[in-house]
Amino acid sequence: MQKNLVEKIKESLGAVLPVAAVVFLLSVTIVPLSGEMFFSFFVGTVLLIVGIGMFTLGADTSMIIIGEKIGARLTKSRKIAFILPVCFLIGVLVTVAEPDLKVLAEQTPIVDTNIMVWSVGIGVGLFLTLAFLRIFLQIKISAVFIVFYALIFIFACSPLITPSFIPAAFDSGGVTTGPITVPFIMALGLGLSSIRGDKTSAEDSFGLVAMCSIGPILTVLILGALNSTETAEQILTHPENHDTVSEAFREFLRSFPYYIEDVASAFVPTVAFFLVFDLIFLKLDLKTMLKIFVGLGFTYIGLVLFLTGANVGFMPIGQHIGESLAGGKISWLLVPIGMLIGYFIVSAEPAVHVLKQQVETITEGRISGRSLGISLALGVAASVGISMIRVLTGISILWFLIPGYALALLISLLVPPIFTSVAFDAGGVASGPLTATFLLPLAMGACSARGGNVSTDAFGIVAMVAMTPLLTIQVLGLISKFKTVKHAPERSADTVKAAERQVFPILLDKNCDKAVFTDTVKK
Repeated sequence: MQKNLVEKIKESLGAVLPVAAVVFLLSVTIVPLSGEMFFSFFVGTVLLIVGIGMFTLGADTSMIIIGEKIGARLTKSRKIAFILPVCFLIGVLVTVAEPDLKVLAEQTPIVDTNIMVWSVGIGVGLFLTLAFLRIFLQIKISAVFIVFYALIFIFACSPLITPSFIPAAFDSGGVTTGPITVPFIMALGLGLSSIRGDKTSAEDSFGLVAMCSIGPILTVLILGALNSTETAEQILTHPENHDTVSEAFREFLRSFPYYIEDVASAFVPTVAFFLVFDLIFLKLDLKTMLKIFVGLGFTYIGLVLFLTGANVGFMPIGQHIGESLAGGKISWLLVPIGMLIGYFIVSAEPAVHVLKQQVETITEGRISGRSLGISLALGVAASVGISMIRVLTGISILWFLIPGYALALLISLLVPPIFTSVAFDAGGVASGPLTATFLLPLAMGACSARGGNVSTDAFGIVAMVAMTPLLTIQVLGLISKFKTVKHAPERSADTVKAAERQVFPILLDKNCDKAVFTDTVKK
């Protein structure tokens, strides 16, 4: 366990350090930081590195195992009437436990925080059940996406929706698929897809995360139809300035109890559900249960460290950088700097590591973690750049989301289904806690400095981060498909030559058995 933890921390070190390096370069050049802010950022960086390492180790040995065990047991029952309500309950519980959903809800006071959280949870629960039905009925995933996203955009363009709710709705679809939801739901999908047992069932385990991102968008849009414009006002809160390093350090100490309690309250429903499910159905042995609970311990501690570092160390820095760049004479630098930060920040998202590992395992290396990571990084860089342009110009987010999703859905008709499922999953995974605690404050600070409307211009950055990987990863699928077609004749010729090398020696052998020859030719 200790050796594995060291390896995970090394991986997280490589993921977080590039982001820290960019912020450090900014602090010594065009965006100077006070000693107290720099200290907070340094401590936050250390907490992020250790937190991500512990979380990924814990997720491997707990959340993924729990999801697979529950998914396998559900499919064993073969009773749809039993599977669907359990899927709904799981979707609600893991979503309301998602830390970055709470971060977004607290920064979006257009509606009560609890109403927002539970509405999103219900949306995920409903669409998790629909995702299982899609797997069971073998409905093509691109067709499902086309229908539901067409419905979403028709609804979003309706005059019934309060404009302030549109960016928040798409943002909520991104943050629901975070560090707790992703490993659990992806593993659950692997178990649920085994009910078919055919050769494409494992590939169909992808797409659940993407389906679960649709429900929150619809439920928050419904909230937007029920609320008046007067209630949808966004107030930007400025981070507290510390006069000394000791005060900044005490801020971390004051925050730890809050996140210890917050993550515990998030874990309790999921763990309680698992214990009840195990008691009634699974009845796992003591050794397996001990392994799971040790893993849950690592996951819990890792999330506490991660969220404390992200919220206390990263959030104020993001807002400060946004305000400093947008409020100066070189506001155009906000776009390339935002793109640079976006490129590196996606590698630090905990759930991204889970997705890359799961994709490599299921596809047996056909989609490598490295190529997936590069595609994600390029997509997020583009999305942050577009979001900064929106902050500077005030262009409506729908001018980007509608053509972006339309193009993504069009490409989905041309690429192998596995790339579509992974792409839509990756869109939700890329928009995790760091997006909510660093990139969103960056956009909010910049928008505030420009005197823009924070609700309509700054919010939506999470949605943009969730959209662009749909394009970059499916383009990766098109390239892969093109290469496969291009080299297919070469591989066929090689196969023929190999067959000839096998058959000809047998033909020359006068003592060859006829049955052996026939069998060889067939092969």
